[in-house]
Amino acid sequence: MTEIRVLGPDGRPLPPSPRARRQAALIGGLGSPAYDAANRTSQTFAAWQPYLWSADSELNPYRDTIVARARDLVRNDGWASGAVTRILDNAVGANFRPIAKPDWRFLARETGCAFDHEWAKDFGRAVDSHWRSWADDPGNYCDAGRNLTFGGMMRVAFRHELVDGDSLALMPVIKERVGLGRARYATAVQIVDPDRLSNPQLVFDRDTLRGGVEVDQWGAATAYWIRKAHQGDWWAAADSMTWIKCPRETRYGRPVVIHHFPAERAGQHRGGVGIFTPIMQRLKMLVRYDNSELEAAIINAIFSAYVESPMDPSLVKQAMGGDEADIDGATSLNGYQEDRVAWARQNSIAINGATMPHLFPGESINTISAERPTSNFKDFENAVLRNVAAGTGLSAQQISNDWSDVNYSSARGAMLEAWKTLERRRDTFASGFADPIRSAWLEESMIVDNLPLPNGAPDYMEYRHAYSRCRWVGPGRGWINPVDEKKGAIMGMDACLSTLEEELALQGQDIEEVLQQRAHEIEMMKTLNIPLPQWAIGVPEQAAEKAPEAV
Repeated sequence: MTEIRVLGPDGRPLPPSPRARRQAALIGGLGSPAYDAANRTSQTFAAWQPYLWSADSELNPYRDTIVARARDLVRNDGWASGAVTRILDNAVGANFRPIAKPDWRFLARETGCAFDHEWAKDFGRAVDSHWRSWADDPGNYCDAGRNLTFGGMMRVAFRHELVDGDSLALMPVIKERVGLGRARYATAVQIVDPDRLSNPQLVFDRDTLRGGVEVDQWGAATAYWIRKAHQGDWWAAADSMTWIKCPRETRYGRPVVIHHFPAERAGQHRGGVGIFTPIMQRLKMLVRYDNSELEAAIINAIFSAYVESPMDPSLVKQAMGGDEADIDGATSLNGYQEDRVAWARQNSIAINGATMPHLFPGESINTISAERPTSNFKDFENAVLRNVAAGTGLSAQQISNDWSDVNYSSARGAMLEAWKTLERRRDTFASGFADPIRSAWLEESMIVDNLPLPNGAPDYMEYRHAYSRCRWVGPGRGWINPVDEKKGAIMGMDACLSTLEEELALQGQDIEEVLQQRAHEIEMMKTLNIPLPQWAIGVPEQAAEKAPEAV
């Protein structure tokens, strides 16, 4: 080791400066850093020395272990299964659908064509109707496996993302299915288990390959290596060890593979951190504790009472005058039991049909006090469930389904915080996974369907971001106090703090569908001479003038 010394004018070494002494003391462990979190010698942190890993290095080697444990929890534990179901029902639901919102301002400015608000409305209505014919087709042609509608596929993909950390799909073009009475579009979606995305022959990650994702010099995914069969399919052993390289997209930008995960760090190329990863240990401890308490309670219930006798069989045998040659004492013990039965029959007393037994002299009945679950079980369970709620982004009441200890204000506050997380998850999943699927379908729809377009409209792929812009609608938020919350919504619209479209979107509804249905109902009431309700007439002042005409 080379030693560096600072010499003075006389050639002698200068004493170290105060700063140098402080640095030497810190390096040698003789002092404390300014931050307690940086202290390496305290009792709290001495054994806690984590290493700085990159995003892929800290996750990819352990991804399979984490995912396998998370799936086992969801399969076998009600708390974990309920948390996943609750997020799915609130974020995606059963009818996850887009509402077309083409960017007509951008198109008009960039192209000079007659794109305006009216065109956007006509185009949106046409696209939405054609989308429903593909996404909700009874033949399920939108699914490559023909098992699910589009909403069902999104639910499966989002479930993978919650538990596994990834959602993965292929976008095949199945032209042979197109025909009369069959599929209208060749575009299909194949949801793929993220387990099949891995490095060929399970080689270690390298600079251009990360967990099955092939990347370029900028870290952008260019291709994906997917097994032909899942490694758990024992009947497809050869295919499970065969990988296919699938490009991310075609040369003109149509998606071939859609891979989405909620990234938590820069340079991350694979998911694997599901919602249970940070809380897995505590949740597993709760499962074990819960099972132990249940087993103990069952044992206490079975062995609830017992009879205590002052004599063991050998003493009873001697007391009854048993013969020494009678080794098992069957004769003497049988006589003892017969005496007990005779005693019970002769001394039975019943009061109002309830029998009061008389025991044989020297016997007594004892009971086991069933003290299960233990007194601190509920507090322990609530503490762990609050930790689970914090880790999953739900409220504690949503995890436990116990709303007995909350009032309106606390319940609404908890639900609003949970809803922020649910909306964020829905929006990121929609933009990262559902939007590319709709974009691929809309490319074909622009060719197959007669969509309203102005003269000189540019090609779809040239401005696909403007043509395919949409708003994804999931399940409604619902109300805790419908009367007060609806009053608040009306006040917000009257004060121009909200719009009817926004309020309806919060409840999972489309404004055009609602208004068209309302207009239809008003016309039907007029035709049938039914008095119009308050909402169909207007404000009270107008109601007084129009009520006679309505009648």
